[in-house]
Amino acid sequence: MTDITGEGGLGPEPQPGSSPEQGADDAPSRGLRHLIEASELDTRLLGMVLALIVLWVGFNILSEGQFLTARNLWNLSVQSASIAIMATGMVLIIVSRNIDLSVGAMLGFLGYFMAMVQTKWIPDTFDLGFDQPYTWIIALVAGVVVGAIAGGLQGFIVAYAGVPAFIVTLGGFLAWRGLIFRFEQGQTLAPLDKTFQLLGGGSRGSLGEWRSWALAIVACVLILLALYFARRRRLRFDLPTRPIWLDIVIGAIGCGVVLAGVGLVANNYPSPVTGEPTGIANPVAILIIVTLVMAYVATRRRFGRYVYAYGGNPEAAELGGINTRRTVMATFSVMGILVALSAAIQTARLNAAVTNLGIQNELDVIAAAVIGGTSFSGGIGTIPGAVLGAVVMQSLRSGMVLLAIDSPSQDIVVGVVLVAAVAIDAALRKRNRAAFIGALITGVVVAAIVVQTGRP
Repeated sequence: MTDITGEGGLGPEPQPGSSPEQGADDAPSRGLRHLIEASELDTRLLGMVLALIVLWVGFNILSEGQFLTARNLWNLSVQSASIAIMATGMVLIIVSRNIDLSVGAMLGFLGYFMAMVQTKWIPDTFDLGFDQPYTWIIALVAGVVVGAIAGGLQGFIVAYAGVPAFIVTLGGFLAWRGLIFRFEQGQTLAPLDKTFQLLGGGSRGSLGEWRSWALAIVACVLILLALYFARRRRLRFDLPTRPIWLDIVIGAIGCGVVLAGVGLVANNYPSPVTGEPTGIANPVAILIIVTLVMAYVATRRRFGRYVYAYGGNPEAAELGGINTRRTVMATFSVMGILVALSAAIQTARLNAAVTNLGIQNELDVIAAAVIGGTSFSGGIGTIPGAVLGAVVMQSLRSGMVLLAIDSPSQDIVVGVVLVAAVAIDAALRKRNRAAFIGALITGVVVAAIVVQTGRP
């Protein structure tokens, strides 16, 4: 007999050996699963949010309340911004079945290049003076252009010459770092343009109280508009929609998180210089803009759809008429632009260009993308997930610093988390629940042991 399901139907027939009591016990889990499916939210992203909450609460307990303070969370947001910006580009790289090992070295090279523009070329070579109103604009634009060219060059070799991305970017990892020492023999370049320094955050590099509230209000309006237009678009094409009450709940939660972040963190942290509310730091504001743009490009523009189509099935994408070579090259060029923005933030925050800038950043960026749900098999990954992954990575480091964990132990924990994340991803793709639970428990236990043994 065929099952009749749906509203007003008879429901599925009871299976042999089942009892009404078992059905009643399963009802709450079925209701929760149905609610999650109806919300159309990414379950991996929900899992990441839950893991982040557990991580924050755990570190707050272990640090005796020092972790969940406005000061620490404000610093955490600034520290996460640079890695998160690059992670949004790494998503597209990995989704297209490639990898970029050169982002850390390229960041150091571009940061040094922008510092050369400010401290050597504009004031000395062109004799235009130092700290001019246009200095920071020229330096930033020049860095972005060179970043796009550098990334596009690597993408060209991968896409048109057929050299594996691992080899090309490994070569870039060595070449970009070596080029730093060709400029001024690798000497530290400081100080930088005063306006350029604002890109790095700090006591002066933030929006302030009222601008932060204004940005929060704009963000809430955008959240509500996104929900409204998404519902309208589905109704227009006769697609199933979420219950209206669920849309209201999602909008309320989203706006609540934004307003709480501004009120309890950004504007609750007084400036060390003026004593006034600091507000949202400039690097975080840049990250928000980059995340919105990259999410729009990845999900709403043809280029983003081509990247995901190619990552899901390269042969089918090429047969479908997609210029796959140009698409792959463009992903590396976009990565170069994002690396340039991150280089500007890190260099501005230090107020200097140093030779070791960006060391090991490639590992943090890849880890953030993978922890955020991007699959090495290609075709799977989200921009918000990568940003959340970057926050998780920086939360681990920040929490371990508060607990006075030694640096080698911190690196071990990050490595364990990365391997566990990849193992969990493989288990989820194979729908192997035992492997998923095993990878999760093993990662947590090993990381906990390393943290405990690394404490003084």
